[in-house]
Amino acid sequence: MRLSVIIVNYNVRHFLEQALLSVRRAMRGISGEVWVVDNNSVDDSVRMVQDKFPEVLLIANKTNPGFAIANNQAIRESHGEYVLLLNPDTLVEEDTFLKCLLFMDAHPEAGALGVKLIDGSGKFLPESRRGFPSPWVAFCKTFGLSSLFPRSRLFNQYYMGYLDEDEIHPVDVLVGAFMFIRRAALDKAGLLDETFFMYGEDIDLSYRIVQAGYQNYYFPDTKIIHYKGESTKKGSLNYVRTFYQAMIIFTRKHFTGRRAGMFVLMLQAAIWLRAGITLLRNYWNKLRLPLSDAVVIYAGLVFLKDFWASYYYKEPDWFKTNVLWFNFPLYILIWLGTVWLNGGYDQRYDLRRLVRGLGIGTLILAAVYGFLDLDYRPSRALVLMGAVWAVLSTIGLRAAAHFIEFRNFRIGRNRVKNLVIVGSQQESERVMLLLNHAGVAKNFIGTVTPLVGISMDDGSNASATSTKQSDKSASSTSGLGSVNQLDEIVRIYRVDELIFCSKDILAQDILTWMTRLGPAISYKIVPEESLSIIGSSSKNEPGELYTIDIQYNIAQPGQRRNKRVLDLLICLGLLLSSPLWLIFSRRRWMFMKNIWSVFSGKMTWAGYAKSENNTALPTIKSGVFSPLDTLKGLKINANTTDRLNFLFAKDWNVWRDFEIVFAQLFGK
Repeated sequence: MRLSVIIVNYNVRHFLEQALLSVRRAMRGISGEVWVVDNNSVDDSVRMVQDKFPEVLLIANKTNPGFAIANNQAIRESHGEYVLLLNPDTLVEEDTFLKCLLFMDAHPEAGALGVKLIDGSGKFLPESRRGFPSPWVAFCKTFGLSSLFPRSRLFNQYYMGYLDEDEIHPVDVLVGAFMFIRRAALDKAGLLDETFFMYGEDIDLSYRIVQAGYQNYYFPDTKIIHYKGESTKKGSLNYVRTFYQAMIIFTRKHFTGRRAGMFVLMLQAAIWLRAGITLLRNYWNKLRLPLSDAVVIYAGLVFLKDFWASYYYKEPDWFKTNVLWFNFPLYILIWLGTVWLNGGYDQRYDLRRLVRGLGIGTLILAAVYGFLDLDYRPSRALVLMGAVWAVLSTIGLRAAAHFIEFRNFRIGRNRVKNLVIVGSQQESERVMLLLNHAGVAKNFIGTVTPLVGISMDDGSNASATSTKQSDKSASSTSGLGSVNQLDEIVRIYRVDELIFCSKDILAQDILTWMTRLGPAISYKIVPEESLSIIGSSSKNEPGELYTIDIQYNIAQPGQRRNKRVLDLLICLGLLLSSPLWLIFSRRRWMFMKNIWSVFSGKMTWAGYAKSENNTALPTIKSGVFSPLDTLKGLKINANTTDRLNFLFAKDWNVWRDFEIVFAQLFGK
């Protein structure tokens, strides 16, 4: 057996499906096997593999033991002369495996190779080849010198930016997203070190392969897409901690003495530094718009105060200084709080939510104003003028931001993207149906004709027939033109997004066009017979997904926030009305002992009923009550319980929680 392909999956079912379809094509004509090790995914990945890929050898773990352990599970069971460790969020060309086999056969000194990686926007990923993380190399990466000097041999040894990305080179480290390893080298170097949970195990294995007397190679004669950020999210504190802890494990394993101690100390300092930067960046991304709103509103209120004092009261110092440190901050807090509750900061250019939030905030402020002491009620006119200013200034702020970002003032009226589908008429119609079902608005320009008559039985020869048949296929349907005219079509029709139908166009042609057209266009791929359309606009962002899968209301960020706010309001209401429900409620002890648990965020008032199948639903806190509690006296089986939980998650709204809690408070 020539090749064993091993994919470790964790909750990326749609990307795994696409990866396996591309692997199936690339394996044609090669004696081999494909393994999928699932680390206890809750997104139905296991069933998808069983139903759609019966030829795949599947290991379904009941826990998540980590990347290294999962790969080793399959490596021990595999039989290939070569072993490929492949990420699930990848797409390989039809001849990728064949080219790798030919190169490895011709270079017996090669222990492992990696290929050219591009992200979902067609940009080259520098981690396709890396240097060993010596103290100097790690220092340059940690403190950003490698980013400042990407072509420098001195400062960017980590990503080896001084090497030509289109030439074959011996390299130190290969990325775990694609490691094509000679079995003999793996036997001599050993399996992946299971001390590493995630990150670092590829660096460690690359290092040991070189120590075993072999050479690692960067092999750009074939390329793959790697949708970075899918299996793990890289903008989180957890990523920073896990990555640098992996580097510490590597250092303690392969360095000794004072050098190791200094290196570990530097890496520990890097953890705190990068964690602090990440934390500040995350907070800044969330708070910069509310803080900007607060500043412009406050500045306007100060101006209105001075204006109204001089114009109406004829006395510049009419208002007391407490309006500056009490009234204005209170007004802003209420206005921005209601904007936040209305989702005005979830979608920053949604003016409807912004104005609605400010309107509700003004009504609340009017009610609160009447309860304030006379010394803290400066002028109702100031509140009304301030509300008008808040609306105008925040809209103006968003208009300016929109112009800076998009170079137009069509705020709230985002232009629908021009879409072209590259595929047969039949697949194009299927894609449009998927987009319609998913509720995605697109300006469909037309279809670009694929190449007809391509045989997928031999991926290595498929692209050779492409040029010969393009003209013939262009006239066979009433599309925009043939795929060979794609660059002209993109320019003429100002195309924003391309969707490639993988049933009709080779992966190697898709990747060629992505790198040729560049990152200014958004690219997506619809796998054959799949209900999902997959893509990514940046290596730093998670992949984008159009799918007709069930959407759960309770999984939406705005709804999760509403649920938490409702929990807090119910706690407050229960405390204020405690004399009433302590007398009349039959379940007063249940409420009394759980108020603090809900208030502290350990529980929620209404959650799922107990079931073994809840892992397939969006995760929420354990509930004090559940939908089953409203059905007392009825015999409910397991299927009914699962169905009630499913409906609770799919159709959740604040009234459903309130209904459940109220029924338990005063029901029989």
